[in-house]
Amino acid sequence: MGYKTPLYDTHVKMGAKIVDFGGWDMPLHYGSQIEEHHKVRQDAGMFDVSHMNVVDIKGAYVRPFLGLLMANSVAKLQTPGKAMYTCMLNAKGGVIDDLIVYYMNEQWFRLVMNASTRTKDLAWLDTTSREMGGVSIAPRPDLAIIAVQGPNAREKIYQALGEGMRSETEKLKPFNATSIGELFIATTGYTGEDGFELILPGKAAPYSWQGLAEAGVAPIGLGARDTLRLEAGMNLYGHDMDETTTPLESGLAWTVGWEPASRNFVGREVLERQRTEGVARKLVGLVLEDKGVLRDHQKVICSSVGEGQITSGSFSPTLGKAIALARVPAAVAVGSRCEVEGQRRRLAARVVRYPFVRNGKSCLE
Repeated sequence: MGYKTPLYDTHVKMGAKIVDFGGWDMPLHYGSQIEEHHKVRQDAGMFDVSHMNVVDIKGAYVRPFLGLLMANSVAKLQTPGKAMYTCMLNAKGGVIDDLIVYYMNEQWFRLVMNASTRTKDLAWLDTTSREMGGVSIAPRPDLAIIAVQGPNAREKIYQALGEGMRSETEKLKPFNATSIGELFIATTGYTGEDGFELILPGKAAPYSWQGLAEAGVAPIGLGARDTLRLEAGMNLYGHDMDETTTPLESGLAWTVGWEPASRNFVGREVLERQRTEGVARKLVGLVLEDKGVLRDHQKVICSSVGEGQITSGSFSPTLGKAIALARVPAAVAVGSRCEVEGQRRRLAARVVRYPFVRNGKSCLE
């Protein structure tokens, strides 16, 4: 038996297939993973992501603390509720975790971190905060997170949770958040669709989930969450990046805050060297041109340039074909052809820019 979110009993009652996910008992699907995927792209679906690690960082030295630990620059966060995606690095530039930082006020920032990295993340935060002082680290296991995503997500949230939310949230731009009482509402997500992520007291989560279901929001499991994020070209920690890869090798150079040059964040020296000298490998998108499947860890053969490996691969329900993210030699060009080593033969694939899908539409040229 693993850890359970406040919505575990609700998932069981709704007929979810429960699986172990990093030590948590989580819903894989509620019947058809493909149907759940299409529901999010075409209407609205909700995900229980309460296993994620919510941590409140408070104190007089929060900005310099996060400025040291985060590759992106929290100096960009000036408006309360503004959010930022970033990586937290080790001294070698490897990714300890990727996360979202929310600026609440000058002495309070909220982090939402991965579940699988919870122990090492908290240890890293705690160690550094003790060295710096003036900062408190407060994990929030009392909170739940419900992500509601899809083109009709906002309207169905208003229907379920009250029209009073509309005036407070309808003008929120992407990567912003606001609070209404104990409800924290953010325009972030992991699907490439519009919607909200709701952070709320765990005790209120089942009631809110039921209200959303009655408003026509479909429950969505981990299976569809993975195909949706892959179509959207979003990295998955432990697959597309980890402590052995840097943001520049993982398609995440855009998340590094280089300015000001005097900000000496952990791992900066390694990233500066890669920035100057270039990287030997990079992350690209693949679209399969043969019949077959693309799976994690399959070898990618790039003619005379060299070899790489698929980091995330699956069938794309929206595109009707297999897609993947792969780490390949830096010389591999978008538009070129490569081969993927299958069980019986090599499969032809095309190198593309990702994302593959945004707002329900293909991004492929």
